[in-house]
Amino acid sequence: MQDFGAAFGLAFSLVFNADADLVEIILLSLRVSIGAVALAALIGFPLGALTAVVAFPGRQAIAVLLNALMGLPPVVVGLLVYMALSRAGPFGWMNLLYSPAAMIIAQTILVTPIIAALTRQVVEDMHREYDEQFRSLCIPPRRVIGALIWDSRYSLLTVTLAGFGRAIAEVGAVIIVGGNIDHLTRVMTTAIALETSKGDLALALALGFILLVLALSVNAAVYGLRLSARRLSYA
Repeated sequence: MQDFGAAFGLAFSLVFNADADLVEIILLSLRVSIGAVALAALIGFPLGALTAVVAFPGRQAIAVLLNALMGLPPVVVGLLVYMALSRAGPFGWMNLLYSPAAMIIAQTILVTPIIAALTRQVVEDMHREYDEQFRSLCIPPRRVIGALIWDSRYSLLTVTLAGFGRAIAEVGAVIIVGGNIDHLTRVMTTAIALETSKGDLALALALGFILLVLALSVNAAVYGLRLSARRLSYA
């Protein structure tokens, strides 16, 4: 086990010298998480807005389900994706297991309910405010959904950032479907777990520092967007 002082010194050295392995792990983490959040937003925004605006049978059940799925256990998602992508599974022919694509799929499944449920709440609140105006103008639901998504874009950006924060910190699902393979599927969270278990604290601390900076940056961005949206609403 490394001396803590030496470990911290080496960790900061790795960060400030832009160690090649460190940069590779960070870039893969960002690629996987951003890809997953983009897919989740493409699914979650329309689904959440549709549930908020259009009255259809089972609407309340879907809203309850989305809220419940926000707390999906990551290891369960990882297990289900593993079973689906394994050679004996229905999608085994795609050979996606232990690849970044499998990690993106797992993170997308985890993040989509969060984005959809929060989008539903945001759009529903705005829809209550403009519902009578939309009805008086006889605007079809498709255009109503588009208008509400556009008008609530700042709030939806904060929703997206919340989804990114969930994805970038995920470890359970991605380690099951990705396997934490060096130079292929090793992301920040799985690398921290592995290096800590090996007693190599320097790399784990460096990655932990970067992860904290990302978390603080996301929260600062969310706060800034909320302030901007508030100023625009009062303008």
